[in-house]
Amino acid sequence: MFVEIQRAVHRGESKMTEKFKDPLFVTKAVLPEFDNYVEKIKPIWENNWLTNNGPIHDRLELRLKQYLKAENLTLFTNGHLALDSAVKALNLSGEVITTPFTFVSTAHAVRMNNLQPVFCDIKLSDYTIDEDKIEQLITEKTSAIIPVHVYGHPCNVEKIQQIADRYGLKVIYDAAHAFGVEYDQKPISRFGDISMFSFHATKVFNTIEGGALTFRNAEYKHKLDLLKNFGIEGPESVSMVALNAKMNEFQAAMGLANLEHIEQNFANRKCVYNTYKTRLSNVPGLKFPDISGNVLYNYSYVPILVDERLFGKTRDGLFDRLGDYNIFPRKYFYPLITHIQAYSDCVSRLDNAEYVSERILCLPIYADMEVWVAQKVCEIIIEIYNS
Repeated sequence: MFVEIQRAVHRGESKMTEKFKDPLFVTKAVLPEFDNYVEKIKPIWENNWLTNNGPIHDRLELRLKQYLKAENLTLFTNGHLALDSAVKALNLSGEVITTPFTFVSTAHAVRMNNLQPVFCDIKLSDYTIDEDKIEQLITEKTSAIIPVHVYGHPCNVEKIQQIADRYGLKVIYDAAHAFGVEYDQKPISRFGDISMFSFHATKVFNTIEGGALTFRNAEYKHKLDLLKNFGIEGPESVSMVALNAKMNEFQAAMGLANLEHIEQNFANRKCVYNTYKTRLSNVPGLKFPDISGNVLYNYSYVPILVDERLFGKTRDGLFDRLGDYNIFPRKYFYPLITHIQAYSDCVSRLDNAEYVSERILCLPIYADMEVWVAQKVCEIIIEIYNS
């Protein structure tokens, strides 16, 4: 198709693809059938139990523990408070090594716990933290590593764990994008000391807002449950200063309803992703990240790297032109964490992260997106390349 369009352009026969009638955003929240959700929340009117570990919450917690094949799991009202609680639970101190190529929540969870983030560069292959550069950043103040499974692509979990074991460090994975992902036939929930999953409306699985922590050490469960409920041990006992980060029954009901269709959603997303990759992989200057053959991927995002030397236009130029067609992708993650005001004091040489952040663009994908929509986006991108 790419060659055919090129030939047509050279012959002066091409016609500009019409823009989308309605805005096409980078993602769209998954909603269950209305009647299904109503059925799930009916018991709330019968028992008047809206929050504080209600029966729907407990049912979702068990179902997710089973689905994610987690040894232990506890739910939170959102992913950020879950990550914040993970940091608190492990009693970290001093410095934490993490990636600058992530959503700001990752760094905030470090700094809001009075810790110093130390940013490590990323790999150009899949944009995850460069495990070969971690060790040189470790000092006597380092207490943990917080890597990110970027776009659901797993980090090099074996090497990261080897480094952590060698230096006695904790590992918390930001797995916000990695719901349902497996690495070497092992669930991503079983790596590191703790993994955080986000169930925000934009994610492949959502509970409106929401999140969870998975962990190997069963002793963490009690402390994490205290951390999300003001530190309340009992009616007259508060053992620690803590947060209010409990998931409510309405969120949990949304999760139960959405979980029923998660495998079909993954299959649909895979078709859309493969459409993009098939149609765009041969366009000069557009690069997809590597997906290892030993990864069961969830197709959560469609990131492309725009090399302006080959594509003929910058990432920002492509972004603007797509807007003319009513297509609204996302520069995700841009700006780099170290380029925003809140972290201007963190000076590091991060060549790969800066290169990727200035060129990355995530294209639209969602569970009920039809393949023809992705095909049309591809046609428009090819037209922009040829223009």
